Amino acid sequence: MASKLEALTHWVNEVAALTRPAEVHWCDGSDAEYQALLQQMLQAGTLIELNQQTHPGCYLHRSDPSDVARVEHLTFVCPPRQEDAGPNNHWMDPAEAHAKIDALFDGCMEGRTMYVVPYCMGPIDSPLARCGVEITDSPYVVANMRIMTRMGAAAQARIEREGLLPDGAFVKGLHSTGELDPERRFIMHFPEELTIKSYGSGYGGNALLGKKCHALRIASHQARSEGWLAEHMLIVGISNPQGDTHYIAAAFPSACGKTNLAMLIPPEGYRQDGWKVWTVGDDICWMRPGADGRLYAINPEAGFFGVAPGTSESTNPNALKSISRDTIFTNVAVTADNQPWWEGLPGTPVTDWQGRAYDPANGPAAHPNSRFTVSARQCPTWSDQAEAPQGVPISAIVFGGRRPSLLPLVMEARDWSHGVLMGAAMGSETTAAATGAVGVLRRDPMAMKPFCGYHYGDYFAHWLSFDQPGASLPKVFHVNWFRKGADGKFLWPGFGDNLRVLEWMIARVEGRVAGTETPIGILPAHAGTGPGELNLDGVRLGQEQLDALLAVDLDRWQEELAAIGEYLETFGTRLPPRLRQEQQRVARALNEASGQPRRAAVAS
Repeated sequence: MASKLEALTHWVNEVAALTRPAEVHWCDGSDAEYQALLQQMLQAGTLIELNQQTHPGCYLHRSDPSDVARVEHLTFVCPPRQEDAGPNNHWMDPAEAHAKIDALFDGCMEGRTMYVVPYCMGPIDSPLARCGVEITDSPYVVANMRIMTRMGAAAQARIEREGLLPDGAFVKGLHSTGELDPERRFIMHFPEELTIKSYGSGYGGNALLGKKCHALRIASHQARSEGWLAEHMLIVGISNPQGDTHYIAAAFPSACGKTNLAMLIPPEGYRQDGWKVWTVGDDICWMRPGADGRLYAINPEAGFFGVAPGTSESTNPNALKSISRDTIFTNVAVTADNQPWWEGLPGTPVTDWQGRAYDPANGPAAHPNSRFTVSARQCPTWSDQAEAPQGVPISAIVFGGRRPSLLPLVMEARDWSHGVLMGAAMGSETTAAATGAVGVLRRDPMAMKPFCGYHYGDYFAHWLSFDQPGASLPKVFHVNWFRKGADGKFLWPGFGDNLRVLEWMIARVEGRVAGTETPIGILPAHAGTGPGELNLDGVRLGQEQLDALLAVDLDRWQEELAAIGEYLETFGTRLPPRLRQEQQRVARALNEASGQPRRAAVAS
């Protein structure tokens, strides 16, 4: 049987024959290699040195103006049967997809260096981690992959070791920036082959193949077959004054506050009392049942690829501290003294994200989806448990999104089935992280709509399958930091004060508060229905605002459940009957509570 190294070498030779590079470089992940890549890009003008006094080791990359976000309409999942991709994915016959994209790869690296990038998603010695190799002609991609993954010699050694990975498999990713032509741009996934092919984009989500492509689309397929979960979730640890730590995994669509929550700073009163917050991950979470029946999670990434706009001293000082050195910025503006700038920061930009003299008539100085790439270890709240091979035990799973009305500040699912329904029904206003209209409400189950590598009906069934005898599953919650009052302003202060909601969740996990039963879930008891369970000391929040945040409008919720039922029906015969039954149960509970039975378009 051929060794892993022989299999890898054979594939690299095949790709080189197709793409015809001037040379092939096998990446070792060393500091010297990284510095050489930076110098190469500086000399080529594809990287710009920023102010080394204020931001040592920081650089700016400007992408093509047509290449600034994920391109979901050009992203395909290609199992042999279209029905296995599901209505949640764009599908192409795998033979057709290979032929179409291989024609683009033909000779595309002539005159360029082909980089071979072995990487590990997760701690090198973790049984939960999985490896891959990305072949790319972009030094920018290589530099970012070094920050975002455990890249280089150690990852290659793990790939070569016999018996460590299931079937000795590693994910193969082939990438070329091509001509950066939007008409010649595709991101293809072949789950059964553990293969990714990406052409024509240099943007992170399309080009850093270890991230969304591997760690979510391909890994979700792996996870289903191997009995674990690959999710678009942050992982945060909350330590109380007694020193007990609970880990929470939370799913939000991009640019909905994931990084802020992952790096949360407790309110002053909480800090004085001894509460601490630990950052394990800000974007992706892999969870596997442990021997004790609990779910244990790792962050497969080693860095943050964060959205810059909205990151400021007032919103996320920990992120700001993290990116003060050794960071690659993409599509931000710069100030007169060559510091990175985006809306929300003090100072004045002189050059916008396209390198033009800043003119407000051209739009924001920094692109709304401009990014920073930085090692997670630079975060002041980084937890060394992020390197724990066994992962961290998850006490609670949280779903959320941007909903200006209807959804309360927080609600708890009554059981696992109800929690899966909460995740499946998630809706949020769209953001600038993907191409297309912004501010449109769309269903985004578990925040995985752009990332689930197979049929959503099968995905829901996989989630439900974890509810087995002996399982000690996390409690499931849904939050909405973005509910607005009649004046159009946010009702909840958010940011650090979100810890008050997490504290209530932990109290529920520990059985210390009773909550209030409603047809849609368990809400915190508050002044109108009993002793208040949310710690609101120091928060300027009137009773009227609190009542609005926790209000349950039965009539509108009946309409919501009808809409959820219609949405679930789009998954046809693959929708798990248990999920359909759960939707019907909540719809009946709402009808009974309203005292006026009405037609509810429940899934049937």
